[in-house]
Amino acid sequence: MKNTETRDDILRHQMVGLLPRLRRFALTLARDPDQADDLVQAACERALTRFDQLRKGTRLDSWLYRIIYTRWIDNLRRKKTRSAKLVLLTDASRSMNPGPDAGNPLDTALDLQNALNRLPEEHQAALMLVSVEGYSYAEAATVLEVPAGTVASRVARARNMLGRILFDKPGKVLQPFKYEGTEGKK
Repeated sequence: MKNTETRDDILRHQMVGLLPRLRRFALTLARDPDQADDLVQAACERALTRFDQLRKGTRLDSWLYRIIYTRWIDNLRRKKTRSAKLVLLTDASRSMNPGPDAGNPLDTALDLQNALNRLPEEHQAALMLVSVEGYSYAEAATVLEVPAGTVASRVARARNMLGRILFDKPGKVLQPFKYEGTEGKK
């Protein structure tokens, strides 16, 4: 039996496998499941109609993340109410979320989601790509079309902001966790 799958068929198959990751990224950006689904659908439509623009050597997931991010930025620019909505969302998060409850994992997850929602969009996107999706700073920089140093700064600031939001220590700068293993110790 001869395999007659074309490049486009293979890419379509790979794209289906990426849908959960694409939706997670879009949900982080949009903060609304319906808007996230719309972003993923728009990105998939655009990718399907423009597979010929996918350059050889470009990762499909990076290309799709870039499409989602660009569509999301375009939507924000069209609405021109980004700042007002973020202020309202931040105020609503504060009033609905009195603080972390260490005893309940669901409350902790909700606290983390509320804290992520309070981060500036560009910090959220960088943090999601590096910390959740496992991209290197260079790969995330390609997706976001910014220098790798900017991605590193955004991720560091995002982690610091999350620490202040979650642990309510406004003046404290959180240091990265340093693993001190037992290698070489007796």
